[in-house]
Amino acid sequence: MSEIAQLLSKCPMLGGLPAADADEVLRHAIALKAPAGTILFDTGAACQALPLILSGSIRVFKRAETGREISLYRVSQGELCIVTISCLLGANAYPATGVAESEISAIALPRPLFMHLTESHPPFRQEVFHLFAERLSGLMQLVEEIAFHKLDQRLAALLAAHAPLVTGSHQQLADELGSVREIVSRLLKQFEEHGWIRLGRERVEVQDVAALQAFATHPDGNHGRLSRTA
Repeated sequence: MSEIAQLLSKCPMLGGLPAADADEVLRHAIALKAPAGTILFDTGAACQALPLILSGSIRVFKRAETGREISLYRVSQGELCIVTISCLLGANAYPATGVAESEISAIALPRPLFMHLTESHPPFRQEVFHLFAERLSGLMQLVEEIAFHKLDQRLAALLAAHAPLVTGSHQQLADELGSVREIVSRLLKQFEEHGWIRLGRERVEVQDVAALQAFATHPDGNHGRLSRTA
């Protein structure tokens, strides 16, 4: 069995293809492996293929001219990249960047093959647009959080969601939230002073998940107030 055939056996999304389409996939799909830190696509680059992740994770983010970043979403096994799909359908360049967070293994469907399967195989098309809708809903939630919740609330929610231990630098947390390190560091120090967290070297130990959750939802409640300058 070829490498592509072995990989295809691990990809339910491509199961049940008619024989002719399965042959097309075997001929044109590309086996993709990349170590952590690999930039898989970048802003302004041509969009040429859809990766179907078999293992690992891709972080998709937007970078401003100032160098600040904000994470849009992550793509792991069984998920699709909404940015890639929209670019393939519209024949547009990438508006964001995707980097391998960990070593990834994937099957890449070149644009002609992706378009063919979308047009000719209804189950594949339905799965693509189902996952597209799920990802779009997540992006809308991100927009809502940025528009209607302040940074300290979003940081509290992020820490609570990843309790009891959050690893990574203050800069990585800032990139995740679309902020700058200095502001995130100040807020983390305030959280620590409240007894909600304990700071270590590139780690945050969550001490009071309930307090963080309450602050993320009701920042002016009786659980304590922070300096609301973020």
